[in-house]
Amino acid sequence: MADTTEQSSEAEQAPRKRDIAVARQFVEEHGSPARAVVQAIGRSGARVVLVGGDGAMGDVFVPSTAAGNALVGAVADLDESSWDAETVNATEIGAEHRRKMGRSLTRR
Repeated sequence: MADTTEQSSEAEQAPRKRDIAVARQFVEEHGSPARAVVQAIGRSGARVVLVGGDGAMGDVFVPSTAAGNALVGAVADLDESSWDAETVNATEIGAEHRRKMGRSLTRR
């Protein structure tokens, strides 16, 4: 039984090919150095927030924080980060993103 548990936890930590492809494409489109912040989102897993060299933001949802950390390690030019001042100041939030995030308030 220990082998099954060990194998399933290793599988949860390995990044999925499609997640690697999405993160690589983001880095290619938005330049390096790109940053990644891995955040737990409860039972659903984790969110890897990507911040490109141009300040664009994107995200990838993964099964666990371990998988998120493995994803960051698997993508060249993607650096693990946190929401420190340097990362926050590197983001560029455009008008379209602000409209998208504020829609629920404007529909009242």
